[in-house]
Amino acid sequence: MKILVVEDDESVRTALKRAFEAECFAVDMAADGEKGSFLARTNEYDLVILDYILPKKNGREVCEEIRKAEKFVPILLLSVQSEVSDKVAALNLGADDYLTKPFAFDELLARVRALLRRPKALQQDVMTFGDLSLDIRGQKVKRGKEDIYLTRKEFMLLEYLLRNQGNVVSRTMLIDHVWDSSLDPFSNTIESHILSLRKKIEKKRKKIIQTVPGRGYKIDSHR
Repeated sequence: MKILVVEDDESVRTALKRAFEAECFAVDMAADGEKGSFLARTNEYDLVILDYILPKKNGREVCEEIRKAEKFVPILLLSVQSEVSDKVAALNLGADDYLTKPFAFDELLARVRALLRRPKALQQDVMTFGDLSLDIRGQKVKRGKEDIYLTRKEFMLLEYLLRNQGNVVSRTMLIDHVWDSSLDPFSNTIESHILSLRKKIEKKRKKIIQTVPGRGYKIDSHR
């Protein structure tokens, strides 16, 4: 899953990036509202974390621009303002949730996961395909009774494929939702990770990840 953090405080921004990456999220960052608005309107994100007080454009303006661009990505607004009227105003602008600063990361993470569950009921904490299971909260993968160690990026890649099982996932979709903006789109990074993931979860067992020539990859029980 890929999120955008729009926060002008460098220490907070960096801390959030590290914490979310540790939870297997891809993270893009913006230090001001102008860049944050541009990124949110021109890229695909699963969620946007938006500070209310920002240079160039504040959170209210950014939120309005995202919605006017018909982007329906979940938006979680952060603010030092704790009055009910402020929260109501933020929600009326199109924000999906509001969290007052300072906050505990555990609460922020819980709110993020709750928002990510809203669009699709199938986005549960444990996903399965045959004898393969992936536990999002525990960050564990099993094939049958065997524990399988995956790197963070392999875990994120498998999670995204499982969320979209039955559908072809293109290379562009993987770039948009599993990698941050630092990835060189012309590199063979995705292919290398797919190869490594296959070796770990398939071994001598039944193949799970299918390659659809010229289109991408998919996990599907129907071949």
